[in-house]
Amino acid sequence: MRKTSTLKNILQKKELSFLMEAHNAMSAKIAEESGFEALWASGLSISASMGLSDRNEASWTQVMDVVDFMVDNTVIPILLDGDTGFGNFNNVRRLVKKLSQRGVAGVCLEDKLFPKINSFIGAGQDLASISEFCGKIKAAKDSQLDSDFCVVARVEALISGCPMEEALKRANAYAGAGADAVLIHSKQSDGAEIMEFCRQWENDCPIVIVPTKYYNTATDAFREAGVSTVIWANHSLRASIAAMRAITQNIRRHNSVAQVEREIASLDDVFKLTNEYEVQLAEQKYLTL
Repeated sequence: MRKTSTLKNILQKKELSFLMEAHNAMSAKIAEESGFEALWASGLSISASMGLSDRNEASWTQVMDVVDFMVDNTVIPILLDGDTGFGNFNNVRRLVKKLSQRGVAGVCLEDKLFPKINSFIGAGQDLASISEFCGKIKAAKDSQLDSDFCVVARVEALISGCPMEEALKRANAYAGAGADAVLIHSKQSDGAEIMEFCRQWENDCPIVIVPTKYYNTATDAFREAGVSTVIWANHSLRASIAAMRAITQNIRRHNSVAQVEREIASLDDVFKLTNEYEVQLAEQKYLTL
């Protein structure tokens, strides 16, 4: 099955599915090895791994370069966090065309203005008009080179402090414009907004959520609410920061690595993740003619 078809099936099936964040080829491969069905190529995490803020400081071509390596090193589908599409409808058309050419299974577009600001910073962020964003969705769907390429429309109305009615209005318009799924976003810690949105949602379009802030909400609650897909959106990056900080501080404190050797990945593990042993086998095939 094509990666695009796999992602579309994940979004449309009745059982709750989970996507894991990845920000480079290594984190993508580890997520795949852990059993995840698909990956979320996070804009925040990719930017942060470059030392950049989540404000479109990383160009779309820089992001594409990272995602290229992720595609090359995994077999599961990747949904790219495409922010606002890096511009207007024309930028979206080129982005989707290139994603299709490079084997990315889908893109998530959010209805804020370019350049975007991370959803968890500040309040009252400006939103694009409904008609403008619907135009972006249509442009994306018209530009895909694979009929199963997925376009997920991310609704930022609740993030921006708009009432539930606005969020529902926008989500229904985006579904009508051709979105394959709607991502409803919230930064409230109790998850109540998300549950209420799901309760009032009467459209067949699948619902995707990102429970970064309402992480204490039971997963079964998402199932009961009819959520299609959960994205763990930044946890590989945050885990790596915590682990690297702890290990490097330990090494600096002791001026030795003896006490941390058992806590870190072995070189053999690194070699396996980077296909070193496959290259060795290839040497025997191609260098001994």
